Amino acid sequence: MLRALAIDFNSFFASVEKQERPELRGHPVGIVPIMAETTGCIAVSIEAKALGLTRNARVAEARRQCPGLVIVEARPAVYIDYHRRLKDIVESCAPVKKVQSIDELECELSGDLAVPAQALALARRIEEKVSRQAGPCLRSSIGIGPNWFIAKVASDMQKPDGLVLLDNTDLPQKLLRLELRDFCGIGENMEARLRRAGIDTVEKLYAASRDRLRAIWGSVEGARFYSWMRGEPQEREASRHNTIGHGHVLPPQLRNDEAALAVLHRLLQKAAMRLRHSGHSVGDSIQWSGTSAFDPTSGLLYFSTITSSDGGARAILQLANYQGSESNNSAVPDSGSTLLMLMPVILGVGLHRMRRSNASTAC
Repeated sequence: MLRALAIDFNSFFASVEKQERPELRGHPVGIVPIMAETTGCIAVSIEAKALGLTRNARVAEARRQCPGLVIVEARPAVYIDYHRRLKDIVESCAPVKKVQSIDELECELSGDLAVPAQALALARRIEEKVSRQAGPCLRSSIGIGPNWFIAKVASDMQKPDGLVLLDNTDLPQKLLRLELRDFCGIGENMEARLRRAGIDTVEKLYAASRDRLRAIWGSVEGARFYSWMRGEPQEREASRHNTIGHGHVLPPQLRNDEAALAVLHRLLQKAAMRLRHSGHSVGDSIQWSGTSAFDPTSGLLYFSTITSSDGGARAILQLANYQGSESNNSAVPDSGSTLLMLMPVILGVGLHRMRRSNASTAC
């Protein structure tokens, strides 16, 4: 039974830039966080991928590998706007069950839409409507399956412009020719763990028992993986995040204490806003000291800076009432409860739910 349709927008950031800037069309494009030869490509266009270029390649290396590569600075606000427009377009054709990422959507199939012919017709209707309303550069690969896991695998089988349907009758035969890393949830470390356990092909992975996969994963995820590979319904509790954070790559002109701290303050405000929206609140898990008053109209955060022995700047966050209650008398957490490290190039902040936890960036 078909239950899910997965839409993966191909080379999303680069495709948006091509739609917005016609002069880029037909050229290999690399998207970078800042305009510098030392940074890496966070995304590359379909043309660049055809020439063997992958994301994370350093700009200087990418230019050598891909002559004629056009480097474009990322515009996150534009990508978010397109994401919202695309979601609305897809939603007008079928219910969007979940936003998997900025360039991936999951649609729920039920009733007539669960019939293979109708599901394929729906996919083509979505592609046509996206091209007409968002632009022809916004290409996608669509997978259809009995759950999102299988639909996601199907969407990755043909890129770009793929449309693959995997029904229960196709399992496991059409999965057996894939590599372990072709499955969502198997990265480099998990692949190494599976190989140590003697599982080096998808055929061996499929043949492993539920209990064995649970033991290899070391958690219930292994048992879930067993079920998902067999097309069983994929329902699970929403993930509970222990950390909410933001990061930003500092361009050369902002790599000084004053500018970097201004960026840090903005990151802290964004992280605190997400904490409020997610319903997290300060409770008994944090030790409090003092009874400092807090005025919710004057700002949510304040911090002080110190200089470490290696010259790096550190900011100590003192977070007041990030639940956003209306009380004017909220205690301030002990200054050691959350620590943020400012690195020379990458600035990041993480707010943790753990007792007296430290949050630091890592390059």
